[in-house]
Amino acid sequence: MTGSNFLANLSSMVVETAANVSSSIVEIASHRSLASGFVWREGLIITADESLADEGRILVEFADGTERAASVVGRDPSTDVALLRVEGADAPSATLSDEPLRPGTLVVVAAAAESAPLVLFGSAIAVGPDWRSMRGGKIDARIELDVRLRDRAEGGLAVTGEGKAIGMVVRGPRGGTLVIPSATIETAASLLLEHGEVPRGYLGLGLHQVTATGGGQGAMVMSVDPDGPGAVGGLLQGDIILRWNGETVPSVNALVGTLDHQSIGRLVSLGIRRAGADVETTVTIGTRPRG
Repeated sequence: MTGSNFLANLSSMVVETAANVSSSIVEIASHRSLASGFVWREGLIITADESLADEGRILVEFADGTERAASVVGRDPSTDVALLRVEGADAPSATLSDEPLRPGTLVVVAAAAESAPLVLFGSAIAVGPDWRSMRGGKIDARIELDVRLRDRAEGGLAVTGEGKAIGMVVRGPRGGTLVIPSATIETAASLLLEHGEVPRGYLGLGLHQVTATGGGQGAMVMSVDPDGPGAVGGLLQGDIILRWNGETVPSVNALVGTLDHQSIGRLVSLGIRRAGADVETTVTIGTRPRG
Protein backbone atom coordinates (compact mmCIF):
# COMPACT_ATOMS: atom_id res chain seq x y z
CA MET A 1 0.00 0.00 0.00
CA THR A 2 1.38 3.39 -0.99
CA GLY A 3 1.62 6.24 1.48
CA SER A 4 -1.19 8.14 -0.21
CA ASN A 5 -3.49 5.10 -0.10
CA PHE A 6 -2.67 4.53 3.56
CA LEU A 7 -3.52 8.12 4.47
CA ALA A 8 -6.69 8.01 2.39
CA ASN A 9 -7.81 4.82 4.11
CA LEU A 10 -6.94 6.21 7.53
CA SER A 11 -8.82 9.40 6.76
CA SER A 12 -11.85 7.42 5.65
CA MET A 13 -11.74 5.36 8.84
CA VAL A 14 -11.75 8.49 11.00
CA VAL A 15 -14.61 10.05 9.03
CA GLU A 16 -16.73 6.88 9.06
CA THR A 17 -16.09 6.15 12.73
CA ALA A 18 -17.24 9.62 13.74
CA ALA A 19 -20.20 9.52 11.35
CA ASN A 20 -21.44 6.21 12.78
CA VAL A 21 -21.96 7.74 16.23
CA SER A 22 -22.72 11.32 15.23
CA SER A 23 -26.50 10.95 15.58
CA SER A 24 -26.02 10.12 19.28
CA ILE A 25 -23.78 13.12 19.96
CA VAL A 26 -25.27 16.33 21.36
CA GLU A 27 -24.10 19.85 22.11
CA ILE A 28 -24.85 21.14 25.62
CA ALA A 29 -25.12 24.79 26.61
CA SER A 30 -25.36 25.71 30.27
CA HIS A 31 -24.62 28.99 32.04
CA ARG A 32 -21.40 30.31 30.42
CA SER A 33 -20.39 26.78 29.45
CA LEU A 34 -20.44 24.83 26.19
CA ALA A 35 -19.67 21.11 26.03
CA SER A 36 -20.62 17.86 24.35
CA GLY A 37 -22.55 14.83 25.50
CA PHE A 38 -24.26 11.75 24.16
CA VAL A 39 -27.58 9.93 24.34
CA TRP A 40 -27.29 7.16 26.92
CA ARG A 41 -30.87 5.94 26.88
CA GLU A 42 -34.09 7.32 25.44
CA GLY A 43 -34.55 10.81 26.86
CA LEU A 44 -31.36 10.60 28.92
CA ILE A 45 -28.11 12.42 28.15
CA ILE A 46 -24.68 11.96 29.68
CA THR A 47 -22.08 14.70 29.85
CA ALA A 48 -19.03 15.60 31.92
CA ASP A 49 -20.04 16.96 35.31
CA GLU A 50 -17.07 19.31 35.34
CA SER A 51 -18.26 21.05 32.18
CA LEU A 52 -21.82 21.58 33.43
CA ALA A 53 -22.69 24.88 35.12
CA ASP A 54 -23.98 24.75 38.68
CA GLU A 55 -27.06 26.81 37.93
CA GLY A 56 -29.20 28.21 35.15
CA ARG A 57 -30.91 26.79 32.11
CA ILE A 58 -29.49 23.79 30.22
CA LEU A 59 -30.10 23.49 26.50
CA VAL A 60 -29.32 20.39 24.44
CA GLU A 61 -28.91 20.52 20.66
CA PHE A 62 -29.17 17.21 18.80
CA ALA A 63 -27.42 16.24 15.58
CA ASP A 64 -30.49 17.10 13.50
CA GLY A 65 -30.52 20.66 14.86
CA THR A 66 -33.39 20.10 17.28
CA GLU A 67 -33.02 21.95 20.58
CA ARG A 68 -34.56 20.84 23.86
CA ALA A 69 -34.39 22.10 27.42
CA ALA A 70 -32.85 19.59 29.83
CA SER A 71 -33.20 18.96 33.54
CA VAL A 72 -30.59 17.44 35.83
CA VAL A 73 -31.33 13.90 36.98
CA GLY A 74 -28.16 13.73 39.05
CA ARG A 75 -24.47 14.57 39.14
CA ASP A 76 -21.47 12.65 40.45
CA PRO A 77 -18.34 14.81 40.69
CA SER A 78 -16.32 11.81 41.91
CA THR A 79 -16.59 10.10 38.50
CA ASP A 80 -17.27 13.28 36.46
CA VAL A 81 -20.58 11.85 35.21
CA ALA A 82 -23.72 14.01 34.94
CA LEU A 83 -27.10 12.67 33.80
CA LEU A 84 -29.67 14.91 32.10
CA ARG A 85 -33.27 14.31 31.07
CA VAL A 86 -34.73 15.65 27.84
CA GLU A 87 -38.39 15.28 26.92
CA GLY A 88 -39.60 14.79 23.37
CA ALA A 89 -36.26 14.05 21.75
CA ASP A 90 -35.82 11.37 19.11
CA ALA A 91 -32.18 10.32 18.76
CA PRO A 92 -30.49 6.91 18.90
CA SER A 93 -28.64 5.86 22.03
CA ALA A 94 -24.90 5.30 21.91
CA THR A 95 -23.79 1.71 22.44
CA LEU A 96 -21.05 1.62 25.05
CA SER A 97 -18.41 -1.11 25.04
CA ASP A 98 -16.31 -2.27 27.98
CA GLU A 99 -13.94 -4.27 25.80
CA PRO A 100 -10.37 -3.98 27.14
CA LEU A 101 -8.20 -1.40 25.42
CA ARG A 102 -4.51 -1.75 24.57
CA PRO A 103 -1.94 1.07 24.52
CA GLY A 104 -1.45 2.35 21.00
CA THR A 105 -5.07 1.79 19.95
CA LEU A 106 -6.22 4.52 17.55
CA VAL A 107 -9.13 6.51 18.98
CA VAL A 108 -11.57 8.96 17.41
CA VAL A 109 -13.21 11.56 19.66
CA ALA A 110 -16.71 12.40 18.44
CA ALA A 111 -18.08 15.65 19.86
CA ALA A 112 -20.10 18.68 18.74
CA ALA A 113 -19.50 22.42 18.47
CA GLU A 114 -21.38 25.29 16.85
CA SER A 115 -24.15 23.03 15.56
CA ALA A 116 -21.70 20.77 13.73
CA PRO A 117 -19.64 17.64 14.42
CA LEU A 118 -16.30 18.12 16.12
CA VAL A 119 -13.86 15.27 15.46
CA LEU A 120 -10.45 14.67 17.03
CA PHE A 121 -8.05 11.82 16.34
CA GLY A 122 -5.22 10.25 18.31
CA SER A 123 -4.27 7.14 20.23
CA ALA A 124 -4.38 5.65 23.70
CA ILE A 125 -0.91 6.40 25.01
CA ALA A 126 -1.49 4.81 28.43
CA VAL A 127 -3.88 2.16 29.71
CA GLY A 128 -3.80 1.14 33.35
CA PRO A 129 -5.85 -0.51 36.09
CA ASP A 130 -8.71 1.03 38.07
CA TRP A 131 -7.92 4.12 40.13
CA ARG A 132 -9.47 6.64 42.49
CA SER A 133 -10.19 10.18 41.41
CA MET A 134 -9.21 13.06 43.67
CA ARG A 135 -12.85 13.13 44.82
CA GLY A 136 -12.88 9.46 45.74
CA GLY A 137 -14.67 7.96 42.75
CA LYS A 138 -13.63 4.58 41.43
CA ILE A 139 -12.67 4.76 37.74
CA ASP A 140 -12.55 1.27 36.23
CA ALA A 141 -9.48 1.89 34.06
CA ARG A 142 -7.01 4.69 33.52
CA ILE A 143 -7.04 5.56 29.82
CA GLU A 144 -5.03 8.55 28.61
CA LEU A 145 -5.19 9.89 25.06
CA ASP A 146 -2.65 11.97 23.15
CA VAL A 147 -5.46 14.31 22.08
CA ARG A 148 -5.55 17.98 23.00
CA LEU A 149 -9.14 18.36 24.14
CA ARG A 150 -11.04 21.48 23.20
CA ASP A 151 -13.46 22.82 25.80
CA ARG A 152 -16.49 21.99 23.68
CA ALA A 153 -15.32 18.42 23.11
CA GLU A 154 -15.41 17.51 26.81
CA GLY A 155 -18.21 15.01 27.35
CA GLY A 156 -17.88 13.54 23.86
CA LEU A 157 -17.37 9.88 23.01
CA ALA A 158 -14.06 8.09 22.55
CA VAL A 159 -14.48 5.50 19.79
CA THR A 160 -12.01 2.92 18.51
CA GLY A 161 -11.37 2.22 14.83
CA GLU A 162 -13.61 -0.83 15.19
CA GLY A 163 -16.47 1.50 16.11
CA LYS A 164 -16.57 0.62 19.81
CA ALA A 165 -17.47 3.54 22.11
CA ILE A 166 -15.14 3.00 25.06
CA GLY A 167 -16.17 5.97 27.19
CA MET A 168 -16.39 9.73 27.65
CA VAL A 169 -13.49 12.15 27.19
CA VAL A 170 -12.71 14.58 30.01
CA ARG A 171 -9.88 16.86 31.01
CA GLY A 172 -7.17 15.26 33.12
CA PRO A 173 -4.30 16.66 35.18
CA ARG A 174 -1.81 19.03 33.52
CA GLY A 175 -3.96 19.47 30.45
CA GLY A 176 -4.11 15.77 29.58
CA THR A 177 -7.13 13.96 28.17
CA LEU A 178 -8.63 11.03 30.04
CA VAL A 179 -11.44 8.62 29.19
CA ILE A 180 -14.10 7.78 31.77
CA PRO A 181 -14.62 4.13 30.81
CA SER A 182 -17.96 2.70 29.78
CA ALA A 183 -18.19 0.49 32.87
CA THR A 184 -17.80 3.51 35.16
CA ILE A 185 -20.39 5.46 33.18
CA GLU A 186 -22.93 2.63 33.30
CA THR A 187 -22.52 2.23 37.07
CA ALA A 188 -22.65 5.95 37.88
CA ALA A 189 -25.51 6.76 35.50
CA SER A 190 -27.62 3.83 36.74
CA LEU A 191 -27.18 5.00 40.35
CA LEU A 192 -27.98 8.59 39.38
CA LEU A 193 -31.13 7.42 37.62
CA GLU A 194 -32.22 5.40 40.66
CA HIS A 195 -31.15 7.69 43.50
CA GLY A 196 -30.48 11.11 41.98
CA GLU A 197 -26.92 10.78 43.25
CA VAL A 198 -24.21 8.17 43.65
CA PRO A 199 -24.52 7.08 47.29
CA ARG A 200 -21.30 7.25 49.28
CA GLY A 201 -20.27 5.40 52.39
CA TYR A 202 -20.30 7.40 55.62
CA LEU A 203 -18.49 7.11 58.92
CA GLY A 204 -19.71 10.35 60.45
CA LEU A 205 -16.18 11.30 61.42
CA GLY A 206 -14.01 14.31 60.73
CA LEU A 207 -10.50 12.93 60.20
CA HIS A 208 -7.03 14.47 60.12
CA GLN A 209 -3.79 12.87 59.01
CA VAL A 210 -1.27 12.34 61.84
CA THR A 211 1.98 10.49 62.43
CA ALA A 212 1.44 7.84 65.09
CA THR A 213 3.72 7.42 68.06
CA GLY A 214 6.40 4.91 67.09
CA GLY A 215 6.02 5.69 63.39
CA GLY A 216 3.38 5.03 60.77
CA GLN A 217 0.35 7.03 59.76
CA GLY A 218 -3.02 7.36 61.39
CA ALA A 219 -6.31 9.22 61.10
CA MET A 220 -7.18 11.32 64.14
CA VAL A 221 -10.87 11.77 64.90
CA MET A 222 -11.42 15.53 65.04
CA SER A 223 -15.22 15.46 65.18
CA VAL A 224 -17.98 12.88 65.59
CA ASP A 225 -21.50 13.08 64.17
CA PRO A 226 -23.58 12.04 67.21
CA ASP A 227 -26.02 10.20 64.94
CA GLY A 228 -23.39 8.69 62.63
CA PRO A 229 -21.96 5.17 62.35
CA GLY A 230 -18.74 6.18 64.11
CA ALA A 231 -20.61 7.32 67.21
CA VAL A 232 -22.65 4.11 67.21
CA GLY A 233 -19.36 2.20 67.05
CA GLY A 234 -18.08 4.04 70.10
CA LEU A 235 -15.43 6.27 68.50
CA LEU A 236 -14.51 9.42 70.38
CA GLN A 237 -12.92 12.71 69.50
CA GLY A 238 -9.15 12.31 69.84
CA ASP A 239 -9.09 8.63 68.87
CA ILE A 240 -6.47 7.74 66.25
CA ILE A 241 -7.45 5.11 63.69
CA LEU A 242 -4.37 3.01 62.97
CA ARG A 243 -5.84 -0.11 61.32
CA TRP A 244 -8.75 -0.75 58.99
CA ASN A 245 -9.80 -4.40 58.80
CA GLY A 246 -6.36 -5.35 60.07
CA GLU A 247 -4.47 -3.23 57.51
CA THR A 248 -2.53 -0.08 58.34
CA VAL A 249 -4.09 3.23 57.32
CA PRO A 250 -1.80 4.76 54.65
CA SER A 251 -3.59 8.11 54.60
CA VAL A 252 -6.89 9.79 55.34
CA ASN A 253 -7.51 10.19 51.60
CA ALA A 254 -6.99 6.45 51.04
CA LEU A 255 -9.39 5.63 53.87
CA VAL A 256 -12.06 8.04 52.61
CA GLY A 257 -11.53 6.71 49.09
CA THR A 258 -12.79 3.28 50.17
CA LEU A 259 -16.16 4.76 51.12
CA ASP A 260 -17.89 4.25 47.77
CA HIS A 261 -21.43 2.97 47.17
CA GLN A 262 -20.25 -0.64 47.47
CA SER A 263 -19.00 -0.03 51.01
CA ILE A 264 -22.44 0.86 52.39
CA GLY A 265 -23.61 -1.69 54.97
CA ARG A 266 -20.20 -3.33 55.40
CA LEU A 267 -18.91 -4.07 58.89
CA VAL A 268 -15.32 -2.96 59.37
CA SER A 269 -13.00 -3.56 62.31
CA LEU A 270 -10.97 -0.58 63.48
CA GLY A 271 -7.79 -0.61 65.52
CA ILE A 272 -7.58 2.68 67.37
CA ARG A 273 -5.29 4.31 69.91
CA ARG A 274 -7.11 6.05 72.73
CA ALA A 275 -5.18 7.89 75.44
CA GLY A 276 -2.12 5.72 74.77
CA ALA A 277 -4.02 2.42 74.84
CA ASP A 278 -4.89 0.21 71.86
CA VAL A 279 -8.62 -0.46 71.44
CA GLU A 280 -10.57 -2.53 68.91
CA THR A 281 -14.05 -1.65 67.73
CA THR A 282 -16.35 -2.26 64.76
CA VAL A 283 -18.35 0.13 62.64
CA THR A 284 -21.07 -0.51 60.08
CA ILE A 285 -20.60 1.94 57.20
CA GLY A 286 -23.68 4.05 56.60
CA THR A 287 -24.90 6.21 53.72
CA ARG A 288 -23.65 9.76 53.48
CA PRO A 289 -26.52 12.19 54.07
CA ARG A 290 -27.52 14.41 51.16
CA GLY A 291 -26.17 17.90 51.18
